[in-house]
Amino acid sequence: MNNILVVCIGNICRSPMAEALLKRALPRHNVKSAGLGALVGKGADPHAITLMAEQRLDISGHVAQQISQALVSEADLILVMDVEQKRYIESQYSGARGKVFRLGESAKSDIPDPYREGIDKFRHAQRLIEDGVQVWAGQIAQIA
Repeated sequence: MNNILVVCIGNICRSPMAEALLKRALPRHNVKSAGLGALVGKGADPHAITLMAEQRLDISGHVAQQISQALVSEADLILVMDVEQKRYIESQYSGARGKVFRLGESAKSDIPDPYREGIDKFRHAQRLIEDGVQVWAGQIAQIA
């Protein structure tokens, strides 16, 4: 379970935050992020950058990328933000079924998109992401 892909819609808010937090929690793993409708080439949202900076994580160099068959194929685990994203990836990409899970799976919760919302919505998403990262990192570390 060395290659982890985190997916959201635009790849500028939730997935870059989750990617950074997972990289810190699992430094020996290869963690990437992508979007289903990525704002390709764009940097992380300023609110996401601010919140990660508060965690001493720098995502200012993040560049959004579109999910692809290659990214799906190389991933051992794909973490998404909601059930619809899970269904979409499993239906559109061969080999995805069985390795796509919600980041908030253990809490049975989706992580709402804070894009174009205020900092409070970003903080809420960040808390849910941190909870999911903590659970997944613990499970992955036990397997590794």
